[in-house]
Amino acid sequence: MADADHEHHFESNQSGASLTYPMQCSALRKNGFVVIKGRPCKIVDMSTSKTGKHGHAKVNLVGIDIFTGKKFEDVSPSTHNMDVPNVKREEYSLLNIEDSFMSLMNADGSTKEDVRVPEGELGEQLEAAFDEGKELVVTILSSMNEEACITFKEAPK
Repeated sequence: MADADHEHHFESNQSGASLTYPMQCSALRKNGFVVIKGRPCKIVDMSTSKTGKHGHAKVNLVGIDIFTGKKFEDVSPSTHNMDVPNVKREEYSLLNIEDSFMSLMNADGSTKEDVRVPEGELGEQLEAAFDEGKELVVTILSSMNEEACITFKEAPK
């Protein structure tokens, strides 16, 4: 009994969900997610190769870091488990931009102020649209304790 309680307590520190879950390599799919070199990646390419007469099939994975866009590659036996990141997408209304941070509000009215305006073209477009006085809805992708704005759109009137 004490063990079960202890585990439950540990889970609650992780806000009810672990950062990753295991999946057999052969079950991964293109456009799915996988952790490569400790980074949450979207699988953009995968191929299986046989390694000889008695060898096991190996899976070659190519993934793009969902936050940085950096490309990672990995090779794993098809029977091995790989970590798959839990990825969450949420939409927020943009209330304000201050010092490169966005002030956001989600559907239940709670606010969030710890996400930076994205760098590069996306961020420039977002700031320009906001400066024009448009009501914007931003999509925040979160995974493995990181968050980023990946897209935005004008709020429906």
